[in-house]
Amino acid sequence: MAKILHRRFDLLLTVTTVLVLFSMVPVSNSVPFLLFHGIGDKCSGGVGNFTQLLSNLSGSSGSCLEIGIGELDSWFMPLKKQASVACEKVKEMKELSQGYNIVAQSQGNLVARGLIEFCDNAPPVFNYVSLGGPHAGIAAIPKCDSGPICAIAEAMMKLEIYNDFVQDHIAPSGYVKIPGEMSKYLKHSKYLPKLNNERPYERNSTFKDRFASLHNLVLVMFEDDTTLIPKETSWFGYYPDDGFDTLLSTQQTKLYREDWIGLKTLDDAGKVKYVSVSGDHLNIADEDVVKYVVPYLKQSNL
Repeated sequence: MAKILHRRFDLLLTVTTVLVLFSMVPVSNSVPFLLFHGIGDKCSGGVGNFTQLLSNLSGSSGSCLEIGIGELDSWFMPLKKQASVACEKVKEMKELSQGYNIVAQSQGNLVARGLIEFCDNAPPVFNYVSLGGPHAGIAAIPKCDSGPICAIAEAMMKLEIYNDFVQDHIAPSGYVKIPGEMSKYLKHSKYLPKLNNERPYERNSTFKDRFASLHNLVLVMFEDDTTLIPKETSWFGYYPDDGFDTLLSTQQTKLYREDWIGLKTLDDAGKVKYVSVSGDHLNIADEDVVKYVVPYLKQSNL
């Protein structure tokens, strides 16, 4: 997936660093947050600047949670293991023991959701802001534009996406969901079917209960997204099982109607915010950050 670029955030970061000194919300009394970066990225550089920007704007302490070796492991560590690593790290962070909020970018959303659903004896997550998350899967192999590492991964996925070796070694293979190949997907995909409670005889009510316990779920879709196919996967919308002829809205999917993960429960309670912003994948404008992200980092129960 595309490398995250935050070209406009440096100046705003400097300004907000000054402004936060006059904030009426003390950091020590606020709810901390974690940021999960996307594929092909790492917590330093632009992602680190974005994390600091969110902290300055919200008055809340925040950090980017790195899984393994950043860019490399975002491609080659299977998502199940990434979620497990995140689980153990979070439980060791004493500052999160009373609960925290999450902001996640792109593939990082699937790690964040794995943490929420799978992690036993973990502190609660209050608000969860998803930026361009492939929640219902992607129907095409993500484009590669960040050098030889992702080129190798892309070549392996093109051989056979539901091959056990690929599933065990290429992270995004765990959420590629090809319409018309549902039997292969449900049998061989090793991450998304579990995360979305898609297998009829393996549905786990604990996963659903944990996800449904969120105070707020903010789903941000990028209107000009060329990375996620379809872009509506950011809202849990997707194609029907048998092909690409139509696109199902969130509310038309079985995942929503049968409430496999608690999304309908959250929506019925008014806790889901479906947000559409202009721009390509993860190219979020400063004003949209202020409007749609920052408010959910200021307190736990907006």
